[in-house]
Amino acid sequence: MAVAGRLTAALSAALFCAATVGAATRRESFDREPPNWEGINNRNTNFGPKHVTQNFGYSPATSHAGGSPGEIGGMINPAGEPAYYGFRLSQPTDFDHAASVSGKLFVAPGANHCLIGFFNPATLDAWRTPNTMVMRINGREGGFHCHLEYCTSRWRAGAGVIAEIEAGKQIGYKLLQVAQVHEWSLTYDPKGANGAGLLTCRLGQETATCQIDPEQRKDGATFTHFGIIPVMKSWDSPGEIWIDDVIIGVQKFDFSSDPKWAALNNRTNYQTLNTRPRFDFGWSPTHFAGGKSPGEMGGLIFRGDCREASRMGAYGDRLASLSLDKPIIARGKVSMARGVTDSTASIGFYNSTSSMRVNPAQDKSIPLDYLGINIEGPSSEGFLFYPVYRNHAGEGGYGVKGAPRIFPDGKSHDWAFQYDPAGAEGNGQITVTLDDKSCSLNLGPAVKKSGAAFDRFGICTPWIDGNSVTAWFDDLEYTFDQLK
Repeated sequence: MAVAGRLTAALSAALFCAATVGAATRRESFDREPPNWEGINNRNTNFGPKHVTQNFGYSPATSHAGGSPGEIGGMINPAGEPAYYGFRLSQPTDFDHAASVSGKLFVAPGANHCLIGFFNPATLDAWRTPNTMVMRINGREGGFHCHLEYCTSRWRAGAGVIAEIEAGKQIGYKLLQVAQVHEWSLTYDPKGANGAGLLTCRLGQETATCQIDPEQRKDGATFTHFGIIPVMKSWDSPGEIWIDDVIIGVQKFDFSSDPKWAALNNRTNYQTLNTRPRFDFGWSPTHFAGGKSPGEMGGLIFRGDCREASRMGAYGDRLASLSLDKPIIARGKVSMARGVTDSTASIGFYNSTSSMRVNPAQDKSIPLDYLGINIEGPSSEGFLFYPVYRNHAGEGGYGVKGAPRIFPDGKSHDWAFQYDPAGAEGNGQITVTLDDKSCSLNLGPAVKKSGAAFDRFGICTPWIDGNSVTAWFDDLEYTFDQLK
């Protein structure tokens, strides 16, 4: 660890110890299922398992995409589990080398959500998928949208889309025709966009471009295959696509014979429990977060939806009622195993009633009476570990500026959370630390006056629905009574 990192960690530890003065903390190692912790819909059985059908690859007899019999494609089912069918490139490529592919595309009517382009099977997990440069085909009623996207080796992404642009109006996705053959190409020029790197998709007469962000390019990426992969979020409705007459660089495939491309789970049927929003988090005998002994809490955490009780969940320890008038702390170990775009996992202090209230509001993601940490995007930054709050009156905020990054790579991290009611000139301040990096968030001027009450500590789902994070927490210490 660098000197600056040691100083940050030391300061964080000092602040944490100071915050415990006049408060009672509790430790939980999860070496057995804790009897005082309460689960609300955290093992969600309101949404049953789904059947996944992957049936794509080489097809010798069909010609949906035109020409003579022989093409690749078929039924592709969005799902959390990896699957692909692809050609191994003669040499891996990256952001410093040109790449190109072209062919013919047929998209069947109905649901569709898959990726066509360059990828790396070694990092095939979730969406956005690291080490990818792809077209994303997204079925819509009466047609489909074509997106263009890339993701670096460190889960940071950029995108473009074939769209209709009118001056003074919001850009609208262009609805493209299904059940017809489209000529298409996907090219990457490392010197394009004035040296930034430019990804271009052409579909018939339509074009979309995406410039590689210079900071993201520094992350690097390695592409080893070209082919088809499902969007790996959670189960969604399957769809059918076909491609033919593919040219990868200078290598041509007319699929008149089996190309014998590499494949994983492309011909399979199974039941999956990874279906939105089937929460599956709580106590577990596993040992992913890096605690001293087996046993931890966490799992599959979807965003919630406050409009329906069946779409919200929580798992937390019962506390004395805490307020914003006195210090509050927490710390422990965390490991993030998987993260999907448009997802959030939260750990912190919440209210067993108001934070779980069913209501029609969809303007704020943070629940009422909440003080804690989010693991969340945006896609351009990967996943951040940052402070959030919202009081009983609905006033809230979040602090992503300078927030530490956390990667869905399964590595263990130390984390800490400190709320100082005297910080920010008496308005209150939250400081969050992950390993040797910290960020702070000042509460608004009237937040403490309006008040908040927290009677649980643990995982509580947000109020606006979305995808999932798989994360684990262990060796926790947290305020359970602020004393008098």
